[in-house]
Amino acid sequence: MPNPHLSILVVDDAKFSSTMIGRALTNAGYQDVRSASSAKEALALLEQRPANVLLADWLMPEMDGLELTSRVRQLDEVARHYTYIILLTGKEGENVLHEAFDRGVDDFINKAVMNEQLVPRVYAADRLCSTLQQLIQQNTLLTQNIAGLEQRNLVDPVTGLGNQRYLMQKLGDCLRQIDSRGGALCFLLIGLQDAQLLRQQHGEAYLSELRTSVAHRLQQLMRPLDVLASLDEQHFAVAAMLEDLQECSPSSFKRLHEGLNLKAFKTSEGFITLKAGIALVGLDAKALPVKPETLLEHARRRLPEAYSSGRVAAERLTGGA
Repeated sequence: MPNPHLSILVVDDAKFSSTMIGRALTNAGYQDVRSASSAKEALALLEQRPANVLLADWLMPEMDGLELTSRVRQLDEVARHYTYIILLTGKEGENVLHEAFDRGVDDFINKAVMNEQLVPRVYAADRLCSTLQQLIQQNTLLTQNIAGLEQRNLVDPVTGLGNQRYLMQKLGDCLRQIDSRGGALCFLLIGLQDAQLLRQQHGEAYLSELRTSVAHRLQQLMRPLDVLASLDEQHFAVAAMLEDLQECSPSSFKRLHEGLNLKAFKTSEGFITLKAGIALVGLDAKALPVKPETLLEHARRRLPEAYSSGRVAAERLTGGA
C-alpha cells in the first residue's frame, strides 16, 4: 500500500506532461503531489517544504535536471533531509546512467515507457524513503544524545581524572566555601613541556600511556581531599583548600615538583624523565569575587615562567584581580 502522505514534487516545463504525471500519482493513492514548471520554482517550493520524492525532467531550459539535483542535495544537507530524485528522460545508454548517478540521481524513467514504469518506480521510492527518513531521524537523535553526554561528561577518558568541566565546578565550590567560611585556595596548573614533541615522536598511544602514569604519580603526591583534574593532553590541575594563604607557597609544593621532574616514569618505550612546569595561584577571601576561569587564566600566564626557571612560578591574587 502506498503512503498517501508521501510528499512528491513534479518538475516539468511541459504543463501537459506535468498534469498527466500528477493525475497518475493521485489515482495511485498519493495525496501530497505538488508541481513546478521550472527548476527555479521547484527550489523555491523545496525551501518552503522538503519533498520525499522529486520527479523532474532531465532537459529543461535555464537549469536542467542534473543541475537541479546538485542544488537539491545542497538543500538536503542543510535540512538534514533526503530527497529521492527520479529524472524523466529520453536519453539512453550506459554513459547516461553513469552521469546521472554520479550527480546524485537515485533513479530515472525513460519517457518512452513512463506510463508503465512511473507508478511502480514511485512505489519503490516510497519504500526507500520511509527507511531513509527513519535512519536520518535516528542519526539525528544519536548525535543529539552524544552531544548531551559530552556536555554532561566530567571525566577525562584517558586518565580517569576529572576533566576541565569538572575542575571549573570544583573551583566554584572552593570559592564559595572561602566566601562563606574563610580559608584559602591554592590552585596549581601543571604543564608537561614536551608533550607535543613526545606525541610526534612516539604517537598518541604512547602519550596516553604517559599521561596515565603522570595521573597516578600526582594521586600519590596529593592529599586525599585535593581536587585533581586532567585538562588536556598537556595540562593537569590541582586545587587545594588551606587554612591560611601563607601556606600557599612554592616551598609547600616542592615535593610535588621534584616528584614529577626528578623521578623517571616507566613506559613501554623505557624510562623517561619529564620536564614539568608548575604555576601556582593563591587567594583568600580578600581577593573575591573571582571566577574559576580567572584562576586558570592567571596560571596559564605563569606557566612559561615555570618552564624557563625550572621552579614553581607563584602569584597571589589581591582584591580586584
